[in-house]
This record gives sequence, C-alpha cells and structure tokens, in this order.
Amino acid sequence: MARILVVGPHPDDQELGMGGTIIKLAQQGHDILLLDVTNGEPTPLGTPETRAKEAAAALDILKEGATGIVERWLLDLPNRFVEHTIENRHALAGVIRAWQAQIIFTTFPEDAHPDHRAVTRCIEDARFDAKLSKIEMPAPVDAWTGEQKELGPTLYPKWLFYYYATHLRWVADPKFVMDISGALDQKMRSIRAYDTQFVQPEKNRKALEWIQASATYFGSRIGAEAGEPFYTKEPVGLTGFDALKM
Repeated sequence: MARILVVGPHPDDQELGMGGTIIKLAQQGHDILLLDVTNGEPTPLGTPETRAKEAAAALDILKEGATGIVERWLLDLPNRFVEHTIENRHALAGVIRAWQAQIIFTTFPEDAHPDHRAVTRCIEDARFDAKLSKIEMPAPVDAWTGEQKELGPTLYPKWLFYYYATHLRWVADPKFVMDISGALDQKMRSIRAYDTQFVQPEKNRKALEWIQASATYFGSRIGAEAGEPFYTKEPVGLTGFDALKM
C-alpha cells in the first residue's frame, strides 16, 4: 500500500477536489495524510475554532470504511498570505519526509486564488527538496494538535498529481478520471461538514450543486456513476489494461 500526501491550501480544498478519491483510496488500505497548509481563516462566518471542528468532522466522514491510516495535519501558514519562499518549500519538504510520501496530490497550478498558486509551486519544489541530504529540513509540527513529527529519511516522491479545486470558471481538462462510484454521497457529507463555508452562506450552497454535477459528468465520461478529474505533467506508466475502466 502507498503513503499518500494530499495537500490543501485551506481546509475543505481536499474534500472539494478529491474527497471521493480519498475515500476510495482509504478503503483500499492506503495511508493518507491530508495536509492543511493554512487554517483557512478568516472567513465571513468562520473562526479558527469552528474551522478546526469542521475539518475534524470532515475527516471523520472521509475515514468511514477506511482500512488504512487517515490523518490530518495543519502546517499553519498565514491564510491569504502564502508565498513561494525557500522557508515554505522546506516546511513542506519536512512534511514529505515525516510522512514518507510516495504519492502527492495538490491543487491544479492555474487558479485565481494566490494561495492555491503559491502552495502548488511550493509543493512542486518541496518534492525535489525532500531528497536533499545535506540541507537541514525542519521537523513539522501539526498545529491542529501541537504534536511535533519526526523526520524520516530523504526521498523523492514518485508521483505528483493535481486535483481541481479552482476558483476559475472553467471546465477541467484532465489527464485521467478516478471512478468514485459509491463514494459521492460520503464526499458531499464531508463538504457539508464545513457549515460556515457551504451551509450557512446561502450564496455558497450553489457550489454543492456544481460539485455534484461535475462528479456525475466526469463519471459519465468513463462509464461510471461518478468521477473526479486529475492532471499530471508526467506520463503514467501501465503494466497492462486490466485496471482500465471499460
């Protein structure tokens, strides 16, 4: 089973972009870390305390039926002020080493939100930084719990995939689509756990309809009940066609 790191600029990005995939991979027995780079606050109706409770509730929903480890850490960079810096790159590299991530998912690099663009650029570089043996990387602290994590050996994660949680009004043009049949309702419940973001604000409730419609559309493109789109800059290797959705 793989060690998977799912990076989100804010709590809820992972659920929005690939909640169904997280559910499926966790049920298959993979070990998954959701890394919240910021705590997502301030927002009009939220507070750091309520966002922490919402993120924990969403995680509990994502973990339903999981046979692997599923955790959530907070790096706690400042929301709305994330920058592409050496310090932030190395902080993320420390997380990669602490989790010993073999596969990384992060937000699609083109986005209207500066935090999304900066986080994606940082994690792309951190993937490389994590293999450097003569540069000291910081051991990460999970700001949700205050627990300091231990650095593992240097490594270079084999795969970097991008999920779509974009603020641009466009339709994703993915390289592959993950079948999330049977997981869509659970994904939507995990999103609704963010009450201050998607339930209380009336204008944001439409986003839930769009996300459900998107999942149905991308599922239809692969002959499935629901699907989530992903992008990669590197070719995906196959050993055969047995796993292809026919």
